[in-house]
Amino acid sequence: MDHQTYFLLLLPPLIFIIFILKHFSSHQNKNHPPSPPSLPVIGHLHLLNLKNPLYLTLTSLSSLYGPIFSLRLGCKSFLIISSPSAVEESFTTNDVVFANRPTSVAGDHLTYNYSSYSWSPYGHLWRVLRRLTVVELFSSHSLQRSAHIREEEMLRILRLLRKESGKRVDLNNVISTFSFNVVMRGIAGKLCVGEEEIGTEAGREILRWMRAMFSPTVLLGMCDYFPILRMIGYKGLEKNAVLMQKKRDKFLQAMVDEIREKSSVAPAAAEDKMRGGNLTERLLSVQASGPDLYNDDVIKSILVVMLAAGTDTSALTMEWAMSNLLTQPHVLQKLQQEIDNNVGHDHLINDADLPKLPYLRCVVNETLRLHPVAPLLLPHLSSEQCRVGGYDIPRGTILLVNAWAVHRGPSQWDDPEKFYPERFEGLEAEREGSRFLPFGTGRRACPGAAMAMRTVSLALGAFVQCFEWGKGDVEVDFGVDLAVTLRKAKPLEAVCVVRNEALHLL
Repeated sequence: MDHQTYFLLLLPPLIFIIFILKHFSSHQNKNHPPSPPSLPVIGHLHLLNLKNPLYLTLTSLSSLYGPIFSLRLGCKSFLIISSPSAVEESFTTNDVVFANRPTSVAGDHLTYNYSSYSWSPYGHLWRVLRRLTVVELFSSHSLQRSAHIREEEMLRILRLLRKESGKRVDLNNVISTFSFNVVMRGIAGKLCVGEEEIGTEAGREILRWMRAMFSPTVLLGMCDYFPILRMIGYKGLEKNAVLMQKKRDKFLQAMVDEIREKSSVAPAAAEDKMRGGNLTERLLSVQASGPDLYNDDVIKSILVVMLAAGTDTSALTMEWAMSNLLTQPHVLQKLQQEIDNNVGHDHLINDADLPKLPYLRCVVNETLRLHPVAPLLLPHLSSEQCRVGGYDIPRGTILLVNAWAVHRGPSQWDDPEKFYPERFEGLEAEREGSRFLPFGTGRRACPGAAMAMRTVSLALGAFVQCFEWGKGDVEVDFGVDLAVTLRKAKPLEAVCVVRNEALHLL
């Protein structure tokens, strides 16, 4: 046997040995975060109890391994943090490092090639999209411009509740209708659920369809942990994502085309469109100045974010807030007294009244602390090696912030399990973004926080101003289901009775 043959036979084991030695030496000098014992191939997947919400499982692991620990799920590495100091370091010192989002099978199909500003890579496109959405949606001027929509839709819901006075009502359906109608009017100038459909089976079916299409979905799944599963079409997950995107795109493209056609039939000056009209009209006006950058896919990606992040999330917060008020009558009474003293009954509460109602804001903040709608926020991805809490974090690590654990940490909050809105008086706690982060923190924090606060506060204030509330003979269920968002396992029902002093407002 010649030397060349010997070399070819020895080459594969030599390469394998060199790889193992390199891997070992690269880890020997690294100070990695603590991690539970793992299994070959699957890593720590066996530790995730599918019968419990993920944030609770991670909280339990944090009690064993500390507020900074790592997990490996298949081929993906995760860093889990649940302390304010780790949050602050991740989003100040390492803010740019963690400014990216992980890619995934679902993301490949549901985000218009990551042109959505929530999921786009950190860089020029993300800056352009964020600037555009902040100006068109979330600036003070934009919020003021859309105030009448929130107020009109709230009145529509209050009139429905007046008809049900003295009865047990499905608050989940009522609140969801309000939330979806506000967003649809804002982006398309029309209702999601028509007035004659509110409270009917037809209206509920519309809401079910919209939730199925636009509720936040798991953007990291089994096919992402084990790429071979993607190759064999595991459980049809990728096929389902493709089908869902086709349905979404058909709905959104029809909406964009309809608004484009109306604008062409009744053209208005570009400046008038930019100042008023719905969001899609304004985005189409922007498109005219830069059709390559602001193409239809970019416009639809913005609409997807509004429908996914601006509807169910606000509705869930309102539902949790009402759940807490029903079980804490002294808080409900104090809030009602504040509204009576500062708004009265000569007009229905509106956006301009909200700054005069600090306790209302405290109630909303305390709801967001105990029940953050996104308990693990959105995942971040490290673009290079960095250090967090003295540990070395490799490039390509997915960062999960356990906001639920941070919000209930006994070292951060007195009596953290108690619903106590007074803890937010003075707004000091609200400003501390490392221990109160319902909308995330850092440069990729949710830009719609101000709109969400206004929407939730207005609805909650109007409910309390116009009705007396009770849970009746059924206890409020605080159980949660296994969704990505913090959703109640059992939709909230309550008894409402219109207040005599508010009759003329409805």
